[in-house]
Amino acid sequence: MSIIPVAASSAALFPTTETSQVGLAGPTTPTSPTSPLGAEGTTGASGTGDSFANVLGNAIDGVQSTQANANNLATQAATGSLTNVSDYMVAAEEANIQTQLTAAVRNNALQAFQQIMGMQL
Repeated sequence: MSIIPVAASSAALFPTTETSQVGLAGPTTPTSPTSPLGAEGTTGASGTGDSFANVLGNAIDGVQSTQANANNLATQAATGSLTNVSDYMVAAEEANIQTQLTAAVRNNALQAFQQIMGMQL
């Protein structure tokens, strides 16, 4: 059995030269917690970025269009013109999940509003 000197083994295990992290090109810049994702050069207060009301309105419009699509496919399934019933099942479940998510967001927003209104100044 041979014994390796401590200096030789530590040099092999721990190289003395610094290595850079793979995948990082340089320092990253943090984004503002109040700015929307992808809008580094814009601010929400100036009106150039999407406001909360616009984002919320677009989300509600998306839910409505998904529900309209599910209703259209349900009508096609009832009349017999729908060839693939799984399309209706997927659209109906998607509309159901989006509606549940919208209700959960509304409930959490209402709960936060009530907590803020209940705070003592």
